[in-house]
Amino acid sequence: SKELDLKLASEVVSEKKIKMLKSKDLVSLTGYTHGGCSPIGMKHKFPTIIDDSAKNFNTIYFSGGKIGYQVELKLDDLSKIIDFRLAHITK
Repeated sequence: SKELDLKLASEVVSEKKIKMLKSKDLVSLTGYTHGGCSPIGMKHKFPTIIDDSAKNFNTIYFSGGKIGYQVELKLDDLSKIIDFRLAHITK
């Protein structure tokens, strides 16, 4: 029911301004296609920020790397696979 607030997200990662990647740049930077981008297994290591509302749920869902594939994990289990931070980044 919320959406990413780029201004809040830029503050969290200490950048003046951030923007969404263009679809044409997605594969070369992440290794994933539009609709299948996952925080797990990216080509390059990017900071992963998850909205702090995720801590209110037993599990969260995120892309499994292909369109139509989803992964369900507890935040504690996800932290064993990737580094991420929780922060308020939605409005």
